[in-house]
Amino acid sequence: MADPILLPAIGWVECSFDPVQPRDTNQMEGRRTEAQTFGTPYWVARYVAKPLLRPEYGVMDAFMMQAGDDGETFLAYDAFRPRPVAHDNGQPLSGTRAQGGAFNGQAVLQSITNSRTIVVSGLPAAFKLSPGDYVEIRKSALVRSLHRIMTAATANASGVVTLSIKYGLDTGVFSTANTVHFEKPSCTMQIDPGSYDGTKSWASRSPSFTATEVFFS
Repeated sequence: MADPILLPAIGWVECSFDPVQPRDTNQMEGRRTEAQTFGTPYWVARYVAKPLLRPEYGVMDAFMMQAGDDGETFLAYDAFRPRPVAHDNGQPLSGTRAQGGAFNGQAVLQSITNSRTIVVSGLPAAFKLSPGDYVEIRKSALVRSLHRIMTAATANASGVVTLSIKYGLDTGVFSTANTVHFEKPSCTMQIDPGSYDGTKSWASRSPSFTATEVFFS
């Protein structure tokens, strides 16, 4: 089977999608607090589906068995913000790049100022990004880095924009040879063991699960 697989397009009524930065915080005597961050930040998610018909439930049951049991992954994204909010009309991104050619949400990583500031080109003129929008840097199908945009930014007449992102891009893995994506920007996740609730009854037909990002290089 294909790996990663796609998140089923069955409709979601709840979604939480948040980053985790591993850290320790210790309260000391004399109102002193010491904190230390460590490791690599990662994403966690929780999805709750709409009430499903029986054929849709079959899709979910199959997805549950394909999204981690044998090491597979799925492409996780924020179901309530699948593209920049200023351009989300319920349809995939489209339009024309400022320098010509069709735009489908993919752009060019022009330069990396530092791990938290990147310059993206290949966008439509005046393409607007808002705080809380997502941007994905993709090296390959399994090697992706997902980030939230911290400040509002708008592409210039040439389709170039500078973005402030968090958490920082791992420049030891990702480079300007990689592509940028704004349509369903995703990371690779696996369903957390034991988290899938697929109760089937006339009163409850909304399966749910939690998932955690996994890394490949």
